[in-house]
Amino acid sequence: METQSLSNLIGKHVIAVLGAYPKAMEKMDVYICGVEIQNDSTLMVRFPKGHTLYVSQSVTIHLDNRTGVSDYDADLAVYRCSFKGRVIAVNEYDAIIEAIDYQVYYGISVAKELSVPDYQFPVDDRSLKELPVSPLIEAPQMDLEEHDNKIGVLLTYAQSQPHTTVMAFLSSVDDDIFFITLPSTFKGQLLQKDNRCYFAIDGRSTFTFEHAIEWNYSIVSGTVYQVPKDSYLFAQVQELFIAKNPWEMGFFSLPDIEMYHLKAGHVVCPKASELSC
Repeated sequence: METQSLSNLIGKHVIAVLGAYPKAMEKMDVYICGVEIQNDSTLMVRFPKGHTLYVSQSVTIHLDNRTGVSDYDADLAVYRCSFKGRVIAVNEYDAIIEAIDYQVYYGISVAKELSVPDYQFPVDDRSLKELPVSPLIEAPQMDLEEHDNKIGVLLTYAQSQPHTTVMAFLSSVDDDIFFITLPSTFKGQLLQKDNRCYFAIDGRSTFTFEHAIEWNYSIVSGTVYQVPKDSYLFAQVQELFIAKNPWEMGFFSLPDIEMYHLKAGHVVCPKASELSC
């Protein structure tokens, strides 16, 4: 069977989340952008409010074919892709990104993949550290307005360029973010090496903004803590988490599952990098 093109799986024009390290690599820049998939290896990326990307910079872009989807299950039945690329041309509002490596997933299956010749996954020799325990002792007031927004994009500090992954989440009115994963996963390992991260809350479940694309996501940056399984906080958040994301119930039965608390440092404006709202 002939492999489908990237644009057939994802869509020709999509809204995306882009993460990149500036030259100093002390932090991460995160953008909400429009993407035109030109072919299987090239993206035209548009930034309504400008950008600070530069030629040869490595970036990671979360792509998916999800628009207006509010119902999810454990199969994550949407096409989604963590597109690792390199900037090859820029102007004030646009950039051309050329693929280095990506896999398009549907559920847990790879529907399409690409890797440039001789690509080597970056070596990461940073040591693992135990995450600090959340300073919360009980669940904060949850944000009921986010009930229909089931999915977000977690951006973590991998070597060379950020890592993006789709996560179910629970959020509070104070922008605390709770999510679960296994510590042995790639994202779990990255958080044990650098517990700073960004979380882009996908707000397209109720409406998609075509003319103000930055409104489709809310971006929170901060520090990740662990929530001990024997704590009152864990029990409270588990109940609330399942009520919002019932397909996640089975994951709580896994003996190694961990709950994470992203304590918000800033709610980031999805435009010129370091600004915060």
